[in-house]
Amino acid sequence: MASVFDVAAYILERQGPMTTWKLQKLVYYCQAWSLVWDDDVIFPQEIEAWANGPVVRELYRAHRGTYRIACLRKGSPETLTGTQRETVDAVPTFYGNKSPQWLSDLTHMEAPWQSARRGIPDGERGNQIIPKESLAEYYGSL
Repeated sequence: MASVFDVAAYILERQGPMTTWKLQKLVYYCQAWSLVWDDDVIFPQEIEAWANGPVVRELYRAHRGTYRIACLRKGSPETLTGTQRETVDAVPTFYGNKSPQWLSDLTHMEAPWQSARRGIPDGERGNQIIPKESLAEYYGSL
């Protein structure tokens, strides 16, 4: 099975350097759309509802302290199946030209992040898991 690092490495290979904030949002949307289009997770790691939007903690630990990223020490794009590559390719086609702030704002308007953050004041730290079922249900209804 692919990991979040494989997905992130593939995105960076295809899209080039970007902010870590944007990479986190693109990885989030890859998971969401994989659940809808492929009826399966693209990576097993959990996504948490942080104050600035969805974050995969393991990926955050790998790039912590870095603003802009061009590659990861972990991850192998070759691990992705053909179907997974198609899904990951589609996500930056739609979201790739958006700013990190725009992507963060978008996630804040969507039910999966909002539900996971319920009861947590704006800007306050939180690490609630965004359930995969919530992603599949919400994005599947769009």
